[in-house]
Amino acid sequence: VQLQASGGGLVQPGGSLRLSCAASGNIFSINGMAWYRQAPGNQRELVASITSGGSANYADSVKGRFTISRDNAKNTVYLQMNSLKPEDTAVYYCNADGRSYGWSLKTFSSWGQGTQVTVSS
Repeated sequence: VQLQASGGGLVQPGGSLRLSCAASGNIFSINGMAWYRQAPGNQRELVASITSGGSANYADSVKGRFTISRDNAKNTVYLQMNSLKPEDTAVYYCNADGRSYGWSLKTFSSWGQGTQVTVSS
């Protein structure tokens, strides 16, 4: 299963960006989908996650500013980022886990390639 992330870029403080991440391949089902980020010199951290039923969780640092959503029919997860701050600057990675077709159903956990978000004036 492959994940393709898009939507990063350069934005001024207070601005907005919307990230997208589409999963493709021999997908039987997707359980959780999530966004992580990694700033230079820092460990990768969880930003937001969402279950197949739509229950979402957020890191304290983005609560009230970021919204995660998903389109199960399109196997796609989104991250709407508003009121962006310079400290949100990082490479953002999407992750999905679920089950895929093969000789038999097997579990997968896949990562997207990362998309750069830079918040700067």
